[in-house]
Amino acid sequence: MAAPTVLVIGSSNTDLIVKAPRIPRPGETILAGEFATAAGGKGANQAVAAARAGGAVTFIARVGRDSNGDQAIAGFTAAGIDVTHVTRDPSRPSGVALIIVGRDGQNSIAVAPGANDRLSAADVRKGASTFRRARVLLLQLEIPLKTIEAAVERASAAGVRVVLNPAPARALSSRLLAKIDLLTPNEIEAERLTGVRVASESSAARAANALLRRGVKHVVVTMGARGALVVDNGVRQLVPGFKVKAVDATGAGDVFTGAVGVALAEGRSLLEAARFGCAAAAISVTRLGAQPSAPTRREIDALLATGKGRP
Repeated sequence: MAAPTVLVIGSSNTDLIVKAPRIPRPGETILAGEFATAAGGKGANQAVAAARAGGAVTFIARVGRDSNGDQAIAGFTAAGIDVTHVTRDPSRPSGVALIIVGRDGQNSIAVAPGANDRLSAADVRKGASTFRRARVLLLQLEIPLKTIEAAVERASAAGVRVVLNPAPARALSSRLLAKIDLLTPNEIEAERLTGVRVASESSAARAANALLRRGVKHVVVTMGARGALVVDNGVRQLVPGFKVKAVDATGAGDVFTGAVGVALAEGRSLLEAARFGCAAAAISVTRLGAQPSAPTRREIDALLATGKGRP
């Protein structure tokens, strides 16, 4: 059977990672430990996660004409991603993210977008042929909103299922939300989008229902180690997470969304896709870095088959 086709439009960054005992408070300097550089960016993370999870992935993005851009494209190619529509920007550097990872695996991130800010509706138009082949489109919010809107319009016209990971959270119009098939916010993003403080399954459900009322067709709120809450027109079910020792949560939400995109493209139900995504994310947090942590299809299937690590 041919691999399901997944189109990803979004950001590409180089992550500069410092492992520290904890996240420093404002104005505080702490002595930290290891430093590492890893490929990142929410769009690139999702593209790599989807490819490793078994999807045939095409990526539309912008990187600089610099060594970070060279390394990013080499990494996409190694993952089997179609990079025909990854543009080298002549005037802006590749995006960079500064990440501090605490001992508990939680992180704090600041991003310099660079070339990501120049990914445009024209770039989407240049990749128009990719929409005809895609079953699912994955989007995030590290690129200009007009570019996202153009991609959603084109996907809707082509009958492509749209999955939006609303990170980092920003205000979104009801007109845009009405064309989103699946929204995958985490607890913080769900709260920022709705004003509902998300601290439990019931409050996550209230936030999800608020998003459904604004036109989103389906919502999955990711809740870290607890799993993912699926809310879908009267259906509310928590897909439990897997008990693992977290090393670095960077990119876990991207891995979840990338894996979910592949599962949906394969024709699985939303609940099945969420479970597939939870397994992929659980494996990813046991490793350092965003793209380097994305598991293979064999690893995901093995965890799902054995249930090992389930609480």
